[in-house]
Amino acid sequence: MTDTMTTTLQISPEAARQWGWFLAFGIVLALLGIAAVIRSFSATVASMLFFGWLLVFAGTIEFIDSFMVGHWSGFFVHLMAAVLFLIAGILFLTKPVISAEAATLVMSIFFLAGGLYEVIVSAWSHLQGWGWHVFDGIVSMVMGSLLLVGWPLTGLWAIGLFVGIDLFVNGITWIGLALGLRKL
Repeated sequence: MTDTMTTTLQISPEAARQWGWFLAFGIVLALLGIAAVIRSFSATVASMLFFGWLLVFAGTIEFIDSFMVGHWSGFFVHLMAAVLFLIAGILFLTKPVISAEAATLVMSIFFLAGGLYEVIVSAWSHLQGWGWHVFDGIVSMVMGSLLLVGWPLTGLWAIGLFVGIDLFVNGITWIGLALGLRKL
C-alpha cells in the first residue's frame, strides 16, 4: 500500500502578475545555455575563472577569519585553509585550461566511483525503484569512463558543456514556471 501526500502551494497574486519577468529570465538562461554548449571551450575557461575568483574570495575571508578565532589551535587550521584556497584560486585564474583538465579528471573519477557505489548499493538493497538507481549508476559510470578515456582533451570542453546543459535546462524550467503562472 502506498500513501500519497500532496502539498498545495499557494502562489501570491503578485508573483503571478510578474510571470513575464520569469519568462524573460528563463529565455535568457536558455540562450546562455545554448551559447555555452556551442562555445563549450570558452564556457569552460569562463567557469574556471569564475571558480578561481570564488576561491580567492573564500581564501581572503578564511585568512581574515583565522585572526578572528584568537590564539587557539583553530588559528592554524583556518590559516592553512586560507593558503590552500588562495593558491588554488590563483592557479585557476592564471592557468584556467590546466585547471579545467584537473577538474575534469577529478569529475570523471567522481562519476566512476559514485556510479559504482550506486550500482552496488542499489542492487544489494533492492529498495523501491532500485532498478532506476542501478540505471543512474550505470549512466554515471559511462559518463565518467567517457571523460576519462578522452582526458585531457575532455577537460577543454566538458565543464563548459555541462554548465551549458544545466543553464539550458534551468531556463526551460523557468519558462515552464512562467507559463504556468500566466494561467493563474
